[in-house]
Amino acid sequence: MPSTSELLAAAVEALGGARRPGQVAMAEAVTSAVEKERHLAVQAGTGTGKSLAYLVPALRHAQATGSTVVVSTATIALQRQLIERDLPRLADALEPLLERRPTFAIQKGRNNYVCLHKLSVPEPVEGATALMGPQDLSRLGGQVKRVHEWAQESKTGDRDELEPGVPDAAWQQVSVSSSECLGATRCPHGEDCFAELARERTRGVDVVVTNHALLAIDALADTAVLPEHDVVIIDEAHELDSRITSVATNELSARALTMASKRADKLGAAKGELALRVDDFAAAVALEEPGRWTTISEAARGGFVAVRDELWRAREAVGRAPDGESTNDPETFAERENLKNHLEELHDTVVRILEVFDEDDPSKHTDVVWLTRSERYGDSVSVAPLSVAPLLRERLFAEHTAVLTSATLSVGGNVKALAAAWGLPDGTWDSMDVGTPFDPRRSGILYTAAHLPPPGRDGLSAAALDEITELITAAGGRTLGLFSSRRAAEQAAEVMRERLPFDILVQGEDSTGALVAAFSASENSCLFGTLSLWQGVDVPGSSLSLVIIDRIPFPRPDDPLLQARSKAADAAGRSGFMEVSATHAALLLAQGAGRLLRSVDDRGVVAVLDSRLATKRYGSYLRRSMPDFWTTTDPATVKAALRRLVSRANAGPRKR
Repeated sequence: MPSTSELLAAAVEALGGARRPGQVAMAEAVTSAVEKERHLAVQAGTGTGKSLAYLVPALRHAQATGSTVVVSTATIALQRQLIERDLPRLADALEPLLERRPTFAIQKGRNNYVCLHKLSVPEPVEGATALMGPQDLSRLGGQVKRVHEWAQESKTGDRDELEPGVPDAAWQQVSVSSSECLGATRCPHGEDCFAELARERTRGVDVVVTNHALLAIDALADTAVLPEHDVVIIDEAHELDSRITSVATNELSARALTMASKRADKLGAAKGELALRVDDFAAAVALEEPGRWTTISEAARGGFVAVRDELWRAREAVGRAPDGESTNDPETFAERENLKNHLEELHDTVVRILEVFDEDDPSKHTDVVWLTRSERYGDSVSVAPLSVAPLLRERLFAEHTAVLTSATLSVGGNVKALAAAWGLPDGTWDSMDVGTPFDPRRSGILYTAAHLPPPGRDGLSAAALDEITELITAAGGRTLGLFSSRRAAEQAAEVMRERLPFDILVQGEDSTGALVAAFSASENSCLFGTLSLWQGVDVPGSSLSLVIIDRIPFPRPDDPLLQARSKAADAAGRSGFMEVSATHAALLLAQGAGRLLRSVDDRGVVAVLDSRLATKRYGSYLRRSMPDFWTTTDPATVKAALRRLVSRANAGPRKR
């Protein structure tokens, strides 16, 4: 078996690349970690070529041991890059050096695929009339019909291949979650099931690419979802905590209970009793205050207990076919099994919520419960883990060797904060920063507008809007505006469209992909948006010379789960603010600032309009998490630098 260095060199040569010291160092470190069965956290900046640095050792390990390596990502974009570009090209390059051609496949959650059973038994959209007018329902029906037609021709049934896509409300009508699925042996369409066929394609391959959500489901479930594997490589690892938390969160609402009740009534199982209990539940919850619950009122407890008991009774009744119903009817059997699974999931959610308050001291419970009040969707009660560290420590890191990597793992100068959030066991892991081929201090400026007043709650101040105007003017457009809220992005866009001659593109006015493409194609345009743009924009070249960040992206102070995590840290003698709020902000700032330099020729400015980055003690902690730019608080210096970049871009090759 050739060494990792030999395989990497062959791959780089075949792909027309050049040797990158950081890539070589990372590949060797991944190989060592896998061989020694030690976990590894690697920060690899933009331009390192980290995907090859872990894919080459992964393929080498898989072929040497006959095992499968799982590669998990947070975004669809990276999954596509790995499956459609990196792995096929790598297989071509390495096939002559290995005993056989490298193999790979992608595995997604079941709800990413069309369910053929649902297509065969179309039903009206229940619960939608309370939220939608006739025009909205007609549009939804048209979208569902289009999916039906597409599914007749599709070879994969994969939602990501449907162009253009459809909203979640439409997709839910044609897909099922893993808990709702009947199973291939019981479903009348099991032999042709898109999800089962996709899973079959993963058997025995060298590398399976999946997402963090499915990785979490595999780790938390009692039965394996992913193929058997001993090594997992987690790219975009800075997203792992939030994605695992999302999977481990359950929600209960009167709307979901009512829909389940109607389905049970159609099968003669609920007989109106569940609907009555749901009404009592909704009335009791309506009297409670939104936000985190550390105690539960007797009225709310009574509502939950009644719903819990009736859900289980309905589940048992659904499982028994009444006299006269044919037990050979596959469609009715399928609906009974599907609903039985769904009722059990709702029941278990109620049990989980009540368990929080059965403790002598609920503050010590490992779950957090909160109520969300929405005029559109009604009340919902959620339950989530206070920390995912114990889950990951016991169910992932204890059973697999893990390599965790991202361009942004260092928070405040090291990876200890994320390692603690992940639950990496002490003494079992190593870390390294392989750097970046860029020179941030020579290529970029971090400008903090220290003269501006601290941001308030009433949107962007007049001074901040003036600052944005002057910066974009100096940059000649070429600006990515990253805002903490949709309201701020739209406010800035409205004012800039009145003041500036440049095209102002705003997230939400078209698909994100279309907006980024339009922004990339026009050097004098600006793109304003919120959270997904902080992490999803890759625009090298002179179309992007300025990144504006309106404020430090601290989490909302009323977020119940983060509040609970912060209080738990304080109670343990640590700083809840630094551990939760500052860490959250640091990761996003690092991601946002990372949009600036995407190639070695890039030049530009990251402008933070929040004076607290320069004036508060935690500012230095946040700055250490960002690229090592040259820093200034002088607006004249920055605007002069931007004007020079414009002059160079207009005078010569498309560089910045």
